[in-house]
Amino acid sequence: MSLALAKTYEEPTPVTKPSNPIIEVRGVSKVYGNDVVALDNINIAFETGHLTSLLGPSGCGKTTLLKIVAGLLQPTAGEVLVKGKPVTGPGPERAFVFQDFALMPWASVMDNAAFGLKMQGVPRSEREDKARHYIAEVGLAGFEKKYPHELSGGMRQRVGLARALAVNADVLLMDEPFSAVDEQTRRKFQEDLFRLREVEKKTFLFVTHSIEEAVYVSDRIIMLSPRPGRISEIIDPAIPKGINPDDLRRNDVYLDTVEQIWQGIRKYVE
Repeated sequence: MSLALAKTYEEPTPVTKPSNPIIEVRGVSKVYGNDVVALDNINIAFETGHLTSLLGPSGCGKTTLLKIVAGLLQPTAGEVLVKGKPVTGPGPERAFVFQDFALMPWASVMDNAAFGLKMQGVPRSEREDKARHYIAEVGLAGFEKKYPHELSGGMRQRVGLARALAVNADVLLMDEPFSAVDEQTRRKFQEDLFRLREVEKKTFLFVTHSIEEAVYVSDRIIMLSPRPGRISEIIDPAIPKGINPDDLRRNDVYLDTVEQIWQGIRKYVE
């Protein structure tokens, strides 16, 4: 089977700019201390309404790049633009879904999900209506009055996702959001994300260590090389549109793309 799935870019050659970018990363480098180069001259743009995964071996700078886009870290060099404006810190057009849930243990599911809206000054009745909608959207209707210690790990992560969706940000930044749950829950999360990206029409930037997960949920996969992190490959999975999520994992293109990526990564882990 001829796939033609990936194109390799040798930096600092600029990556072709999408027709409708929402995020532009221009010449971004990040150095920790005096000599630990986490990222080296990253140039990439992210298409509005697409889900893009950052994939690569441990220590390649995936989370660093995500936090720079979020405004939680400042780059050593270069800049990030979101909707044409330079990122100088966190902003309402971006919402972050943390790996470790980051819920307030003393607050109910409703109050956790509505917290971002409260910080924006949204009136209580309005923010609770919005939070209730997204609590239901992530499958937690009926749990609004529960507290984090009464929930499973998968349920707590759903609350974190509801909180990010409720603020109606244009961009959702997700740092390995499914890594702390069991395999069965992770697969259900992947299916939920597959559905949410179609319903919500938002831009997702998704960090994962899982090749299978990246291919399953992504419109585009950005491969980063080991430290210093550079863009080594960009893969656009050519999986047929409209495919049933249950059938996707058995699709030949899905399976071949997973193998293609593994062959590209294995040299870094041998």
